[in-house]
Amino acid sequence: MEALKNSPLEWGVAGMALPGFSESGDRHVCHVSAEGALIAVIDGIGHGAQAAAAAKEACSTLESNVKENVIALIARCHERLKGTRGAAMSLASFAFKDALLTWLAVGNVHGILLPAGSTWSDKEESLLQRPGVVGSQLPRLQAAVLPVSSGDTVVFATDGIEGNFDRTSIRSQPPQKAAELILARHAKRNDDALILIARYAGYQR
Repeated sequence: MEALKNSPLEWGVAGMALPGFSESGDRHVCHVSAEGALIAVIDGIGHGAQAAAAAKEACSTLESNVKENVIALIARCHERLKGTRGAAMSLASFAFKDALLTWLAVGNVHGILLPAGSTWSDKEESLLQRPGVVGSQLPRLQAAVLPVSSGDTVVFATDGIEGNFDRTSIRSQPPQKAAELILARHAKRNDDALILIARYAGYQR
């Protein structure tokens, strides 16, 4: 877990390469400032070195342009990933002062927003996964904006993580510990796998 001191966002990530491969095509970005944060999970198509190369290119593009909005970031990544295998991507941008989350997905990186204190899965918000591949087939991009409250948690998981992963551990554990537990219990082990968990602690004026 990495965070600024007294940051409104606490986060953790856990991942693994497909057994037998030294590099994972599943990568993440988490950039936190005093004003907001950008989190992203990228799943390079396939596995191995070529998938990792596409994911690394996407990460580099995001990290170099963190102040842009999520639509512009996806468009930039699309241009940079042409000629690679391409990738699926989910991004979320937090505006701390306004307590807003803007998120967008292309491809099958699963995204959910778990409200603070909720124990029922029907209360979670799911990120709309638009079909496509960043780098080759980009759909029409439209981001969704949601209000967030203290304790709300965003989870991004690649398709190497079972979709029915345990929500209870997310609510009861710090993000890093929860990510490690979910990876250990719910990684399919027939693909690269990665899960990122980010909890909003509320804006302190």
